[in-house]
Amino acid sequence: MLEDVYSELQDNFQKTYEALKRDLARVRTGRAHSNLLDDIRISYYGQMTPLSQVAAVNVPDARQITIKPWEANLLKDIERALLQSDLGLNPNNDGTLIRLHIPPLTEESRKKLVRQVLQLGEAAKVSARNHRRDANGTLKDLESEKEISEDDLARALKHVQKLTDDAIAKIDSYIEAKEKDLLTV
Repeated sequence: MLEDVYSELQDNFQKTYEALKRDLARVRTGRAHSNLLDDIRISYYGQMTPLSQVAAVNVPDARQITIKPWEANLLKDIERALLQSDLGLNPNNDGTLIRLHIPPLTEESRKKLVRQVLQLGEAAKVSARNHRRDANGTLKDLESEKEISEDDLARALKHVQKLTDDAIAKIDSYIEAKEKDLLTV
C-alpha cells in the first residue's frame, strides 16, 4: 500500500522533471538549437502541425538555424508562424530555405531570460508540492480507513516530505544549471 503511494509520487515527480527539462530547452541561450522551434505550429492541410513534421530543421553553426520545408508552398506559412512567435527572431527566406540568425544575448535579455527560467522552476516546485499534497491525502485516507496505523501514517508523511525535498533539490539543480548557461558570455 505505502509502496504504491511512494511509487506513484516518484512517477509524478519524474513527469515534473521531464516537463521542466522540456520547458528549459525552449528558453533561448544565445546559441542555436532546434528545440527553440518545438512550439511552432504550421497550418498543414487544415491541421496545426509541429514545424519538425513539415520541414527539416538543422543547426549548421552556433548562431544559425535552417529550415527546409518538404513542400515549397509552406515557406510563407512557416515564415509567418516564426514572425508571430514570441522568439523575437527574423526569418530570412531565400525561396527554398529559411535561415534564422540567433543574435548574441545582451545583459538585459539574459536577465529577462533568467527571470523566465526562475518562473519555470517555481511552477515545477508548485507541481511537486501538489503531488506531495495528493500523496499525503491518500495516506490520510488509508489511515482513516484503518488500513494503516497512526504511527505508519506519521512515518509515511515524513518519507513523503523527504521525497519532496529531494525533488525540489533536483529542480533547483536544473534551474541553477540553466541560469549558469544563460549568464555565461
